[in-house]
Amino acid sequence: MDLSTSYMGLRLSSPLVASPSPLSHDLDTVRRLEDAGAAAVVMHSLFEEQIQYDVRQLNYFLEYGTERFPESLTYFPDKPDYVTGPEEYLAKISRFREALGIPVIASLNAVSKSGWAEYAAQMQQAGANALELNIYFLPTNPQVSGHEIEQVHLDILQTVKAAVSIPVAVKMSPFFSSISNMAHQLVEAGADALVLFNRFYQPDIDVENLEVRPRLVLSTSEDNRLPLRWIAILFGRTAASLAATSGIHTGRDAVKLVMGGADVTMMCSALLRNGPGHIATVQEQMTAIMEEMEYESLEQMKGVLSHRNTAEPAAFERANYMKTLQSFVATGTLE
Repeated sequence: MDLSTSYMGLRLSSPLVASPSPLSHDLDTVRRLEDAGAAAVVMHSLFEEQIQYDVRQLNYFLEYGTERFPESLTYFPDKPDYVTGPEEYLAKISRFREALGIPVIASLNAVSKSGWAEYAAQMQQAGANALELNIYFLPTNPQVSGHEIEQVHLDILQTVKAAVSIPVAVKMSPFFSSISNMAHQLVEAGADALVLFNRFYQPDIDVENLEVRPRLVLSTSEDNRLPLRWIAILFGRTAASLAATSGIHTGRDAVKLVMGGADVTMMCSALLRNGPGHIATVQEQMTAIMEEMEYESLEQMKGVLSHRNTAEPAAFERANYMKTLQSFVATGTLE
């Protein structure tokens, strides 16, 4: 069974890629991911804030006053968990490339375009096979228009593309008013791949203590339906590679996304929940499903259920929407 695929011009042994997570902090763990069958690894993100501030200055402000009053004692995490400076990140890229036989994709988490050109170039020099731009921008100002938000993304991408020759992927938000148009703009601006979608973590409220608290909830297979829909819509309508992320937990999940048109399926929550070895399980499940369906290769299966095979995609979506609602009203269950 040939599971090989192409992603941003990188030839991969399978579509199973380890996406950014705590597992990509440590070389030994990344080796375990490779041994289990990960075709590539996307490193944990280097944040813009880590670039903008000198690490020693940041340490000073994290430490200053932490013992002065009780409320501050546990406000910040310990420094080793919080501070990973750009120099350390670049060194880690080099170590990963020397030790691994799979592509290493660096990840930049940005909100502006300042400073990125220099560090993107240094990441390439350190040995990164590609870059993934993880753009987190929450516009709370009602005066900021949708066009301005889109332009921030395009500016960051163009700045990075001008600085490197390696492929660059953009991890998209699902909240653009026109996802298809934004995807088109990003590809026109130079994106070699689109990663669908960035899974923003929502804060929660502790009612008893009147506090806003971060709450990280791992995905389930149900979460892959959003990237599945849009990958199926975009397949064949863009020259960029398409990566699915969110909700890939089983071989069946991965097969679904590839049938929709994904070149790769990125895994995070499933690996955090089950460990690096889970990649081998997912690959075995994929192979069994493909053999049962008599597919000989991943390329043969890719995009068979995409919108490219639908004459009127918009009408198809509308009809499917009505059918879903009517089936619930008629029977009380979704059939």
